[in-house]
Amino acid sequence: MRIARAGALAGLALSGIVAAFATIAPLADSEIPRSAQAEALAIQPLEGVMPDAAGYVREERFQRGDTVSGLFARLGLAEDDSRALSRRAELKQLRPGSALTATVGAGGELQSIDFLGPRDTLVVIARNGDGFSATEQRAQFETRVAMKSSVIRSSLFAASDAAGIPDAIAIQVAEIFAGDIDFHRDLRRGDAFTVIYETLAHNGLAVRSGRVLAAEFRNQGRTHRAVWYSGTQADGRRSGGYYAPDGKNLRKAFLRSPLEFSRISSGFGMRRHPIMQNWRAHRGIDYAAPSGTRVRAVGDATVEFAGRQGGYGNVIVLRHQGQFATLYAHLSGFGRGVRKGARVAQGDTIGFVGQTGWATGPHLHYEFKIAGEARNPLAIALPAALPVPAEEMPAFAGQARPLVARLELLAGGQVALLE
Repeated sequence: MRIARAGALAGLALSGIVAAFATIAPLADSEIPRSAQAEALAIQPLEGVMPDAAGYVREERFQRGDTVSGLFARLGLAEDDSRALSRRAELKQLRPGSALTATVGAGGELQSIDFLGPRDTLVVIARNGDGFSATEQRAQFETRVAMKSSVIRSSLFAASDAAGIPDAIAIQVAEIFAGDIDFHRDLRRGDAFTVIYETLAHNGLAVRSGRVLAAEFRNQGRTHRAVWYSGTQADGRRSGGYYAPDGKNLRKAFLRSPLEFSRISSGFGMRRHPIMQNWRAHRGIDYAAPSGTRVRAVGDATVEFAGRQGGYGNVIVLRHQGQFATLYAHLSGFGRGVRKGARVAQGDTIGFVGQTGWATGPHLHYEFKIAGEARNPLAIALPAALPVPAEEMPAFAGQARPLVARLELLAGGQVALLE
């Protein structure tokens, strides 16, 4: 990972290393010894300290397009071992990017090999007499904290790629600020963001990214900040969410958009109908997206209707609290368990973009209604969820303060840091 010089100096300052260097005074010229006498010393071998030179440990990654035999060749395994291992069913769990650690003898004979399998299991294949035996156990991960910044040049994903930020983290950032920033329309060249997030490592190798701990997004001159906080509900259950540093809940009662990333192909208001070829009111927002793109519930709701409905094709109607309702049309299919009367939570996948009904191409038609009247979801103020309870504010402040300090450190010019 490339680390900006400013970031490295900041990290040294934080750890006290710079201060330690400052206390080391140079020797005066009179203190420098002018002569030295060398004495030959007999070096004794350190038994049990140095590793056995007869074997070695090798780490490799299973690459896209790789074969098991090609992987074993890179590991330098003996031909007999390579043939025997290639037939083992456990190796079918290898996926592109999987990291392997192999202990190999001087003659290329494999002593053991381990890698991460599905569901966070550690698969270990070890020599057992003339053959091999395999075991699976729960993998132990090390949690690290990564801190990175980037500037928008064309898109959020392009900026994330430029800074080495995983797509899963970029998606979380978009979801965190979805109530304040419309990532379809509001991004501008020169917008910037910083993010602090967890990474999980196994045997020193990064495996995957975890949760975003804090983030800042500067959009069109406005700065939005978020920190993760996990509190305790009145019934004793733990719950977590993202809040502004003052405790305001960033989660809105409704998401701005039912799609994570897309473009608006037809806005709210009068338009020329693409099929009828006449001018009429368009009471929703059309989002162009590939067929199969997941459609999210914009808020907690009960499914009022899920089925076929004339020109809408496959359509879902959700009834939210109060007088709010939302409609999703032209779907290619419905999410698992989505049927009349089912409960869905904000962000749940309820369906998939399609081209059913009166549609000239794959897109989602989305309507937002208040008391039965269609409203422009991009223009109305969305209500926020509850803030951090007053009795939890001291605990929240203690957790948020160091995260905000790190965001400010990154905003000062540090590009990337890793703890």
